[in-house]
Amino acid sequence: MPLSNKENAVSFLRLVASGKVREAYESHIDSGFRHHNPYFRGDTNSLMLAMEENAQKSPEKVLEVKRALEEGDIVMVHSHVKQNPVDLGVSVVHIFRFQDGRIAELWDVGQAIPESSPNENGIF
Repeated sequence: MPLSNKENAVSFLRLVASGKVREAYESHIDSGFRHHNPYFRGDTNSLMLAMEENAQKSPEKVLEVKRALEEGDIVMVHSHVKQNPVDLGVSVVHIFRFQDGRIAELWDVGQAIPESSPNENGIF
């Protein structure tokens, strides 16, 4: 049975976080993929190379998916991403648009986790 779009999105993120960037792209990215990360050109290759460079710099990266929501062809994944096990990390929301079971478009927003916060509910 094929994976749901939500399962595909989470699988993509887990593969990337574990350093298997090319496998993630081959398995999940549509040929017409585009992304909206403002730090890289909008093509597939630029983002993939940046993810590979990050994987080399942070081989102990930790990704903890907190929640994933699917509505139609859109999937949103809220995660705690740490560059290494002792890093405070970042709260990240990835928004995926799927086309025929593959990721066609990607947005991502992140918020650094502060050392201290007056909010007793925490960031997650």
